[in-house]
Amino acid sequence: MELAFYVSSLVAIVATLRVISNSNPMHALLNLIISLIAVAMIFFCLGAGFAGAMQVIVYAGAIMVLFVFVVMMLNLGSAQVQEKQWLTPGSVVFPAVLAFILLIFLANAIFSATGGALGTTDVTAKAVGIALFGPYVIAVELASILLLAGLVTAYHLGREDKQGEVLSHRDEGGKR
Repeated sequence: MELAFYVSSLVAIVATLRVISNSNPMHALLNLIISLIAVAMIFFCLGAGFAGAMQVIVYAGAIMVLFVFVVMMLNLGSAQVQEKQWLTPGSVVFPAVLAFILLIFLANAIFSATGGALGTTDVTAKAVGIALFGPYVIAVELASILLLAGLVTAYHLGREDKQGEVLSHRDEGGKR
């Protein structure tokens, strides 16, 4: 289990460095997903199975889908250039290798070291909900407002003004 912890930590560091150093947004998102899954693997190694599952479901699932939609909404460049850059076979090789390494160590940790049990402590969803919406309710609400503000900003930055489009009723000469 200790080896799986160190390998997943190394994969998280390498994938995060590739997120920062990559100029292509879709390649950076692929590496960010691998980094988030590696952090979930670290949670599993530490015995926090519920936190690891929430990491995969919330961050690697829902928020990454949101990021992909925001990148598609921004429409950076023409479609042909994007497809040639984003859909190259070599662009997914490195994240796939990192994900395969994580899969091997996760399977080894589950079936050999722990005998199939992911964690030693039992943390229920009710306990997490009480903690999140009890003493940490302000932090949860601030995070949701921040995500909403980011989404609205990305929409307004990526929106194209079309020729002849009326943005409001007041632009027509003051008439409704």
